[in-house]
Amino acid sequence: MIGVQEPRFVDAILDWPPTWFLARLALVGAYLLGGIVKATDWPSAVAEQAHFGMSPPAFWAALTIGVEIAGPILILTGRFIWLGAGMLGVFTLLAAFTANAFWAMPPGQERFMATNAFFEHIGLIGGFVLVALVAERDRRRA
Repeated sequence: MIGVQEPRFVDAILDWPPTWFLARLALVGAYLLGGIVKATDWPSAVAEQAHFGMSPPAFWAALTIGVEIAGPILILTGRFIWLGAGMLGVFTLLAAFTANAFWAMPPGQERFMATNAFFEHIGLIGGFVLVALVAERDRRRA
């Protein structure tokens, strides 16, 4: 509604300096943890890629680990946020099409779950676009 102010507690949260970092951490934390887990369990990382039909699986496991670690670090450190967000956005889109191809599944619970996961991935991509937009607006205002 036009002219309606948000409550003071919302202003306080949005103005609190750690909010920007914590919001970015919430967005990228699962990717960073996933990259670390894969890096510390290489055989499982390769097996995961083979499970999804990625060939050669070792190449895709290494690439996944690199993106899942480098992207979040760029976003969290505030350096080249656009690059980290782009890396994770493209990775997430590819993962959604590879792992959640609901349109190729027969009706049922598996298709239902894949449909939800696919659109959750699309929502994450929107989050990456937003974090890049906010960072760029802040850079232009500085």
